[in-house]
Amino acid sequence: MKKVILYIFLIGITAVIGFVIWFFVFYLQVPELKIPKDAGQTEKVEHIDKWLVELHNDRKFNGGILITKEGIPLLAKTYGFTDVSRNIKLTSKSSFRLASVSKQFTASGIMLLKERKQLDYDDLVTTYIPNFPYQKVTIRHLLNQTSGVPDAYMSLAEKNKDSIDILTNQIAIDLLVQNHPKINFEPNEKYQYSNTNYILLARIIEIISNQSFEDFMSERIFTPLGMKNTRVWNLLSKDTTFKHKTDGFEDMAGEVREIKPTFIDGVAGDGAVFSSIEDFVIWDKFWYQNDLISEENLKEAFKKPTLNNGKKSNYGFGWVILNEDTVMHNGVWLAANSYFVRNTKKKTSFVLLDNSSNLFFNKIIKNLK
Repeated sequence: MKKVILYIFLIGITAVIGFVIWFFVFYLQVPELKIPKDAGQTEKVEHIDKWLVELHNDRKFNGGILITKEGIPLLAKTYGFTDVSRNIKLTSKSSFRLASVSKQFTASGIMLLKERKQLDYDDLVTTYIPNFPYQKVTIRHLLNQTSGVPDAYMSLAEKNKDSIDILTNQIAIDLLVQNHPKINFEPNEKYQYSNTNYILLARIIEIISNQSFEDFMSERIFTPLGMKNTRVWNLLSKDTTFKHKTDGFEDMAGEVREIKPTFIDGVAGDGAVFSSIEDFVIWDKFWYQNDLISEENLKEAFKKPTLNNGKKSNYGFGWVILNEDTVMHNGVWLAANSYFVRNTKKKTSFVLLDNSSNLFFNKIIKNLK
């Protein structure tokens, strides 16, 4: 009997090991994107398009791509479906959840308030949230991810979820104030990525404007820019869905299931912006010049902050600063994957969006770089 049990156990272990090897060595691979070295611009785009079609057919990509040069789309195309039903095809107007790429949109809202002299970047957060426990933290610290404020809003919400219907920015900040977890480090001592920083920024926008973050961004940013398929949307939105919205789903080895928001998804600022391939053409141009924010003010977003020790950090206002010419941001949340990179010297941009919890996403980006 013991030998039978051991035999069954060994078979099980062998099967598990076999699956792991298959999963990582074979399933998680994508075919290499091969572009001839002497290929011209049009030929390169054709190779990329054909490669993404192949990936989609293999159920390894469900999303959209945008490649621009000097503001002109070289490739703007979608591949796949809007939701778990796999019935409605994506278009260039389809609005994808941007996850943390939303942070640069939040930053633009703060920059607009600065432009209108309703705040200064070096204002203390306590100016707008009087009972805020981290008294040395400024708006600039939040923008640059150098505040030291613990990224605690999700864990605090989970501990108190029995008393929360839908988490809002106000509730999230109230929980932070009430519990005031110890600050991680003195402001501007170092860089530490924190979603809580951008929830705080969205809350400051709400307090100053006396509007919801969603309404402020719609009225002050998206509508003036003509971004018709871009908006803030979460469980607090008045409409349960909207035209061209995509929904997240997981597509794992042919098994498909819907990924739904939870009670936490009533907050915004760190995420919650939806946008389309079409609108990203406008958004890329926004960061060069626009009628809302001066060019001098726009430059603030791309300055590397100087830390207390004199060293430079590489996070601007919702942007990771790779070098003086290149900035990017990515995001992952509720099956959404997003990536946006701009090279201001070459005047190029690249956007990749996916709503299928794509495990291949980073490998696709690596091939496209």
